[in-house]
Amino acid sequence: MSLYRTELRRLGKRRFARWATVLGLLVLGAVLVGVFFTNQKIGPEQQAAAQRQAEQQYQEQVRWAEQERKACEQAKASGQDQQQEGRFPPDCEMITPPPPESIEARWFLPSTFDFRASFEEMIVTFTAILALLGFVIGASFVGAEWSSGGMMNLLLWRPQRLTVLLTKLAALLTGLVAVTLATATLWTAGFWVVGTLRGTTEKMTSGVWQSFALTGLRGLVLIVVAATIGFALASLGRHTAMALGGAIGAVVVGQFGLGIVMSMAGARFVEAWLLPTYGLAWMTKKVTLEDWNACNATYYGECKPATFDLTWQHASILFSVALVVVLGAALVSMRRRDVA
Repeated sequence: MSLYRTELRRLGKRRFARWATVLGLLVLGAVLVGVFFTNQKIGPEQQAAAQRQAEQQYQEQVRWAEQERKACEQAKASGQDQQQEGRFPPDCEMITPPPPESIEARWFLPSTFDFRASFEEMIVTFTAILALLGFVIGASFVGAEWSSGGMMNLLLWRPQRLTVLLTKLAALLTGLVAVTLATATLWTAGFWVVGTLRGTTEKMTSGVWQSFALTGLRGLVLIVVAATIGFALASLGRHTAMALGGAIGAVVVGQFGLGIVMSMAGARFVEAWLLPTYGLAWMTKKVTLEDWNACNATYYGECKPATFDLTWQHASILFSVALVVVLGAALVSMRRRDVA
């Protein structure tokens, strides 16, 4: 019997993996339904309503300006302007309403889903949820084998340690990729329906679809890396809790704690020390960090913050090093340590 097919069947029969997958799909479904009901299609009726609101807002500004100008004139006539220094300008005629074109009708339009402009954010959301799901399932898949003694029984049948561990990892990633691709297809179709019924799908060109495909491919790589690291941590500690505890420690201590310490130390670009920033940089190709404490004055006196760009290359180096170190440690441990 093939070890690979056996591990695939074992993965499919694990109740934790099935229920975690169902939970992840429910979360994705909730996001999709939430986006559907919080957006609506823009038509002549919505345009007219927005125009009425803009006109109403403009009239309110006109009434406010008239009231303030009268109050200014009364204050200057009665001498109270000296007591309210700073409230009114030197000349009351300077209090005028804004021009009509300064209040745009589009500000009052309801939220609508523009597939071309918004779907990339949905790919990032999809990747974050599936990466977390892959990490947990990967950790439990091998961690349960160690804690239950199943790994020892398996090695009696196939004593090649590294072959067994890598085959189990290959089965995990195969199942995860299959579920990810199927779910991604439904996710894309679902948001296409949202764009059709609750927004717009205009201006979709082959170049836009190619960009979405590349973003999705980067998301798939990130999901695979997260699952592999979860698998390797659980194998290294020989228990699921090793991976989950390590993840919690990294988030609580390595992220929040480090962020607080770096902020207190006055470090520049604190976000550059946080792992989610690198995940976002990997997905969007570049994240620009700003440091408002460092003000670079322009020729016109404008204050512009210092900036630092984190690119997908920076993220790829970090993720590659983490993957090689953790997976390599798990393989070395599997080869050298006694199985007991």
